[in-house]
Amino acid sequence: MTKKQSWTADRIPDQTGRVFVVTGATSGLGLATTRALAHRGGRVILAVRDEVKGREVVEGLMAAGSGALPLDARLLDVRRLDLADLDSVRAFAARLREEHRHLDVLVNNAGVMAPPRTLSAQGHELQFATNHLGHFALTGLLLDLLAAGRDPRVVTVSSINHRQGSLRFDDLGGERGYAPMAFYNQSKFANAVFGRELHRRLTETGSPVRSVLAHPGYSATSLQTRDTRGLTRLVFGRIGNPLLAQPPERGALPQLYAATAPDVTGGEFIGPDGPAELRGAPARVRLSDAAADAGTGRRLWEVSEGLTGVRFPVTAS
Repeated sequence: MTKKQSWTADRIPDQTGRVFVVTGATSGLGLATTRALAHRGGRVILAVRDEVKGREVVEGLMAAGSGALPLDARLLDVRRLDLADLDSVRAFAARLREEHRHLDVLVNNAGVMAPPRTLSAQGHELQFATNHLGHFALTGLLLDLLAAGRDPRVVTVSSINHRQGSLRFDDLGGERGYAPMAFYNQSKFANAVFGRELHRRLTETGSPVRSVLAHPGYSATSLQTRDTRGLTRLVFGRIGNPLLAQPPERGALPQLYAATAPDVTGGEFIGPDGPAELRGAPARVRLSDAAADAGTGRRLWEVSEGLTGVRFPVTAS
């Protein structure tokens, strides 16, 4: 583990002229990421399910308050994106292609955690659909715009929970048995596998785009309370958040480091440097051996292409 002891958002290099897409940008890690990037001059496209809430967030960032500096409205754009609906993903990507000739960084941040079993618009289990399939499709549809960017990167936000996950290829939707946290862990494992497999394919084809993984440790966000129920909500939201979790501004540092630090290379995994990687400054951390397995990466890629209908302009040898 390589430690970055004193790295904070104040050390983000000047991002003037760079264009970022941040999914799930209205709260938690996404909002903290958006704020930090815009404060360094980056133009941020807030990819959100609720455009009204997105505009309210932008108004709040422009007004600032509580000692924070207001942001220039020209740096913040709100666009609707429902990652659980592949039609919405395609519409979002099509609009960006009309508006932009290049993108510089895609931060695959949005997610849902441990809801009751629910199906997406296309009939996929909601956590797998939102956390993985939507981001897989979005990345594929925007990859050529990213390849035209300056120091382009795809940052996929996984979790320390990826080390507890696996892919149930014979039951990805949970028809034969669904446990909310187990399927959350599966989706975060899929994020990790995807980020590493994307790195491998980008490298083999000589793409300028870097695929980097990040995780926030244990951060106090609405993720633990918005979708969860019963004991999970009690343990993670009511007990864990106040006692153990770090604030979103700290939890967002690994993905900010992955998105902006000059020394980041493709395939790296950035997380907190503290005990059990629950909190701390950004550092290079270990991806599980299972998530790094090339065979698992190829299989997930093929399954994801089949479920989304999105083919990337990169192939595996």
